[in-house]
Amino acid sequence: MKKALVVFSGGQDSTTCLFWALKNFDVVETVTFDYNQRHNKEIDVAKAIASDLGVENTVIDMSLLNQLTSNALTRSDIEIKEGGEGELPSTFVDGRNHLFLSFAAIMAKAKGIKNIITGVCETDFSGYPDCRDVFIKSLNVTLNLSMDYQFVIHTPLMWIDKKETWALADKLGAFEYVREKTLTCYNGIIGDGCGECPACKLRKEGLRKHLEEQKGGAANV
Repeated sequence: MKKALVVFSGGQDSTTCLFWALKNFDVVETVTFDYNQRHNKEIDVAKAIASDLGVENTVIDMSLLNQLTSNALTRSDIEIKEGGEGELPSTFVDGRNHLFLSFAAIMAKAKGIKNIITGVCETDFSGYPDCRDVFIKSLNVTLNLSMDYQFVIHTPLMWIDKKETWALADKLGAFEYVREKTLTCYNGIIGDGCGECPACKLRKEGLRKHLEEQKGGAANV
């Protein structure tokens, strides 16, 4: 029996990964991290989606991360800004994916799970260094060595852009679900979001391109 653990935030990417996991594995669980992120609604959405899809969800307290680093996702007084001139966006959280995947691996081994799934992507990754394929492969080796356990970190979205992520959700029969139920917006608005924050702009543009391709012409989103 093939089992998998999805690192799950309730956003577009991780929810698409969850549907992908449900198609490719016999038993699927999810793990969500509470790091005092800008909107606790993210945790509520993750719990709700996991419950709706009938998969177990575990929330792990990672508030220590909030104490160690300052950024727009953990501090309401820091403005959300896109990166420029070689700088990372203000939403980059140092060490987040490193810690999330490491803790997910500890949990997975305790449950006899070897497959870990994450929605990181090098195509639309805003320059985040911990979304790169080289980092994931390096960490995979490190986790295997550190616990003497053969983990496989799956990254279904690594080489596709947001348009193709929407297309994947469509292929999995989850397009409307992902569009209506997920939370990507930095301002905490479920579904299509505020339309103005960097996360919403990226999601919206990908959606527009996907719908345009499906209809063979211009699409309004």
